[in-house]
Amino acid sequence: MADPALTSTLQGIPGMLFKELLNLWWFWLFFLVVYLSIELFPVIRDRINRDKKYSAISKMHADKDLLIKLRNLKPSEFEDYIAHLFSKLGFTTELVGRSHDGGVDVIAAKNSVKHYIQCKKFIKSKVGVGSVRDFYGALVDHLANGKGYFIATSGFTLEAEKFAEDKSIELIDGHRLLEYIELSQKEDRIEQEKKEEPKICPQCNGSLIKRTGKYGDFYGCQNYPNCKFTQKIS
Repeated sequence: MADPALTSTLQGIPGMLFKELLNLWWFWLFFLVVYLSIELFPVIRDRINRDKKYSAISKMHADKDLLIKLRNLKPSEFEDYIAHLFSKLGFTTELVGRSHDGGVDVIAAKNSVKHYIQCKKFIKSKVGVGSVRDFYGALVDHLANGKGYFIATSGFTLEAEKFAEDKSIELIDGHRLLEYIELSQKEDRIEQEKKEEPKICPQCNGSLIKRTGKYGDFYGCQNYPNCKFTQKIS
């Protein structure tokens, strides 16, 4: 016959263990924080590094230097840059690369409509009609509402341009790509200005508005010409 005292002790062990575990709540919280940090830190770090890297490229002023920089990227880096660029333009982007049929490198969505992007990092060679035809053939059944973007750091042959004229494909050569980059920079400036606190004119308490003159950008009073206060933007 089992000892009643021993039986009672054994039955009480699970409850004691549970209480001890509850007393160690701080340990489990610390463990959870460490685990999440290990899992999330590389993702956050990679995103920050990517933003810094590609922001530095976009801030280059000389078109020639910018194109050279883009052409010196690895193909995978160029695809990543295009995804980054379109995200700056208000698209939700997904980098798919070789996992998608038809040579699609990036899927960019806006207003629930998907657009498909192929990237070609050429230094001198032009993209021929065969590549554009293959790209369109792979996407023709998916372009009811969206469109295809074929982006190259060089250019396209005349035959390729003719082929794409009446189709839902936009061919973006190196110079057209620079226009997209400039547009993304304008969007960044607009967002930055929205975050800035309103500036008040010290002379009349009116709002200061960003303007552009022959000597560059400056803040001018909204009550001009009654108030001629200006402030140079450093």
